Amino acid sequence: MESKPTCSGCAPARATETVRDGIGRRTFLAQSALLAAGALLAACAAGDATAPGTTISSTTDIKVSDFPALASVGGIALVNVSGNPLAIVRTGDASFVTLSRICPHQGSTINPSGSGFLCPGHGARFSATGQWQGGERTSNMRSYATSYDAAAGTITIG
Repeated sequence: MESKPTCSGCAPARATETVRDGIGRRTFLAQSALLAAGALLAACAAGDATAPGTTISSTTDIKVSDFPALASVGGIALVNVSGNPLAIVRTGDASFVTLSRICPHQGSTINPSGSGFLCPGHGARFSATGQWQGGERTSNMRSYATSYDAAAGTITIG
């Protein structure tokens, strides 16, 4: 609370001090809360860029016959490449997609669930091709360039 000036000559100076001294307590608290909320949202949005284990430094070949789940369309194989947990999904007779199993939201390891994926950390659900479908809002799972050599029976990732 401000005290009232004791003389009329001090009143103009006192009013100037109030403006010059800055914002009030309520305004300060409201703006601080907005800044904190903005920082939290920015941290969540950065998800994929800051999540651990999201880069593959070189190409890797995977032999399809080493993973029985990849024998049929819809099959999911879990592999590690350069220390990164990945999922390879057979999406067609001659097509595959490779996805990072690191959640783009908080960095938890995503697990297969039914015909898609589920993050145990916050409940986000993803399709078999890594598209976000529900639960905690986040971006899609990160995918990697994947090519299939049918003659050799290998998948090249990266």
